[in-house]
Amino acid sequence: MAEDDKPQEEEAGLDDWAAAMAEQADADAAAAPSSDSTVQAADIFERFDTPQIAGPASGNIDMILDIPVTLTVELGRTKIAIRSLLQLAQGSVVELDGLAGEPMDVLVNGCLIAQGEVVVVNDKFGIRLTDIITPAERIRRLHK
Repeated sequence: MAEDDKPQEEEAGLDDWAAAMAEQADADAAAAPSSDSTVQAADIFERFDTPQIAGPASGNIDMILDIPVTLTVELGRTKIAIRSLLQLAQGSVVELDGLAGEPMDVLVNGCLIAQGEVVVVNDKFGIRLTDIITPAERIRRLHK
């Protein structure tokens, strides 16, 4: 390829760009409303930025109080091969990734809502909540 062919190709490329830019400018000008047309706001659409709760049900949480959820207290987790799982017997010990004395996770429907520690009350195990997860923290954990 000759040295003097390169400037001609570059000029042709620039001409193509100039033509494309001019075409885009013409399309933008055609799409823009003319100065003599009147633009009116549409009032037929309802607003979504303000809550629209109707009737006596507003603020009435009683409707959802009887919906069952699954509450789980998680001591820890581990991965185990099926061979090892089948060899477990009464008295076997399975090592978990949680450390002794570490707070346990409290989950509702699989979503972490709190952490706590084990307590024994009247010969029954329970959990004392030591940290409630804020809604902002729950959302942050979802994006991990």
